[in-house]
Amino acid sequence: MRIALAQIWSTRDPARNLREVERAAEEAAVAGAELVVFPEAAMTAFGSDLAAAAEPLDGPWATAVLALAARLGVTIVVGTFTPGRDGRVRNTLLVAGPEGAPAASYDKVHLFDAFGHAESDSVDGGDEAVTVAVGDAVVGLATCYDVRFPALFLANATSGAQVSVVAASWGDGPGKVDQWRLLTRARAADSTTFVVAVGQADPAAVAEAAREAGDAETEREAAAAAGSASPTGVGHSLVASPLGAVVAELGAAPGLLVVDLDLDEVAAARRTLPVLANQRFAVATAPRG
Repeated sequence: MRIALAQIWSTRDPARNLREVERAAEEAAVAGAELVVFPEAAMTAFGSDLAAAAEPLDGPWATAVLALAARLGVTIVVGTFTPGRDGRVRNTLLVAGPEGAPAASYDKVHLFDAFGHAESDSVDGGDEAVTVAVGDAVVGLATCYDVRFPALFLANATSGAQVSVVAASWGDGPGKVDQWRLLTRARAADSTTFVVAVGQADPAAVAEAAREAGDAETEREAAAAAGSASPTGVGHSLVASPLGAVVAELGAAPGLLVVDLDLDEVAAARRTLPVLANQRFAVATAPRG
């Protein structure tokens, strides 16, 4: 299974972000990717008016992604925002299949009420684990802060997931890159799945590249994002093996990483280290009240 990790940097302009999704997906398709994964909040960056940007999965932004997946013959996982309850939005991963229809969607369950940020003020949490078939693989879905909760990954693996996708807009701070690597590798080992973890690029790296390119407008915008309190990104999108080893990793700047996953490695890991078969506590996801 050939996958592509599209580490982009999202702005507060959904139309501009859609063009970047199109560009990266086209590059991934040329490279032969079957699955292209984008970060959380690819539709619009945190710190923007999420309620104004949110739209249902048959709205124009999502429909454009669906058409893109169909045109390229790939599956695209991309972070969007959809309408929620009480004026809030849902932090939704759209899975756009090659047939031009939503293959699945996942609403982020664990909201980022941590490190002084309160995602639940503006986001309505989901309550269901979701897996989806992509070719011969079963893929489990997770978003950013979800990576700190092993039970979601175990629930998806118990439902047959061989690959765990994590889309993130990972907030910067002391030790956060180390935590990202630690947690993604741990969730791979917990669930004996490949973890495909795709984060937003670091806006500081975007600003530096724009400065070198003489793009003053992008430099100013990225520098402002780097200094904001909203979760932005640290980059370092990576693939971890079913035994928790880093297979490949990007740096802080935007980039596209294409990786071949051998799904037989999942079966081999589960024969060697049968943690799913040996676990003694049932994995359950309780509905949110």
